[in-house]
Amino acid sequence: MIFPVIGSIATTSVVSIEINNTISSAIKKMFEHEHRNIVIIDDNVYRILRVSDILNIKAKKIDLNSSLKNLELLEIPTLNRDKNILHTLEYLSCEVEYICATNDDGSLYGLISHTDIISSIDPDTLMDNFCLLDFLKLSRRTKWIGKDVKTTDLLYEMAKNSFESVIVIDDFTPIGIFTTKDVLKVIEKNEDLNLPISRYMSTPVETISKNCSVKEALDFLKQKHYKRVVVVDDDGKMSGVISQKELIATTYSRWAVLTKEYQHELSEINTALVKKNIKYKEIASRDPLTKLYNRYKFTELYKSSFEAMIEGEHKMSLIMVDIDNFKKINDTYGHNVGDDVIVHISQTLIKNLRNIDIVCRWGGEEFVILLTSAGINNATILAEKLRKYIEELEINGVGKISASFGVCQINEEDDLKSAVNRADEALYLAKKSGKNCVKQQIE
Repeated sequence: MIFPVIGSIATTSVVSIEINNTISSAIKKMFEHEHRNIVIIDDNVYRILRVSDILNIKAKKIDLNSSLKNLELLEIPTLNRDKNILHTLEYLSCEVEYICATNDDGSLYGLISHTDIISSIDPDTLMDNFCLLDFLKLSRRTKWIGKDVKTTDLLYEMAKNSFESVIVIDDFTPIGIFTTKDVLKVIEKNEDLNLPISRYMSTPVETISKNCSVKEALDFLKQKHYKRVVVVDDDGKMSGVISQKELIATTYSRWAVLTKEYQHELSEINTALVKKNIKYKEIASRDPLTKLYNRYKFTELYKSSFEAMIEGEHKMSLIMVDIDNFKKINDTYGHNVGDDVIVHISQTLIKNLRNIDIVCRWGGEEFVILLTSAGINNATILAEKLRKYIEELEINGVGKISASFGVCQINEEDDLKSAVNRADEALYLAKKSGKNCVKQQIE
């Protein structure tokens, strides 16, 4: 029994917009892509703007040119894209019928709808004799109405109660359906809302018998790409509506019971292995004293950053840092104090650099900094700031210290060795010029 990972079923072509944009721009984007909702990116939190929200905006006469930040939008649950699909079970009762699949850094990878989940279910694993009649119930987000109800009245009720669909009946026989997709069409075309809903409903309604099995219902949903099944009795009269959510909850609860022990044990083993793997990777890539990257890891990061520089046609620079008079510090105060000085310097560098910059303990009292998006001038300015920060340090037992800096801009023909050599030449000039200064090597 195989359960797919979330990333393998997520839809990656997600329509999204940053939260600092206007409401009108979000609605325009929805119309352009013919979507019934749009993901709102709020840093690492993901929200959703739905048709029901648009109806509420219109009802409250909210200025469409105001920011999306002013709206109280529902937050979408998030799961790492490498998680097993069984982890979605706990979210099936959420009001938002989507889950965001995220990368390891929390950024958006894709979106999972109930359609995505249900399409990954193998109906052959379900009980063919388990009929819809056995658990038929009315979805709280589906309503039945008569064909003569005014469209404006229905839109108000849909907004108020967050209905996603309405079944239009005539003598208890389903004759049409009005969904959030139809709402978008009505709004976009500025239709006359005083006309009856029968004017704008989608028809005919495809139904399924209440005596059908779960397997048949799942086959129906997968084939038709519907979010719900309209269930009728033997006379074609309405029996109820079953949503994808209810079907998924039923089927996966059966699977989950069968595999609970197995899945729990496997998850524990996998978690332990992942933790060990992370630990070993950290040990292999970090300097034990400063926790900065070591030379081996820095070499890997330089190669990938260099490729990105060539592809993106941006500038990149290298800074070499050497603590002044470090041998004297070791000889005077001992190696433990020397180590303390190295740690203070590394913390100062990390504190005053960007997350995208890469710092490495090159060896002994030397450090290398890769500025992944800075030319020689900006790199020199930054190096001067770092020099001043180090000069201002007051280290117990030692007092004031200083460091010298060599800066070079990385050229397209540079490998790591040639770039380090040029930065080292600039560092030599700084040492020769009296130390505690910044020199650049332009060639």
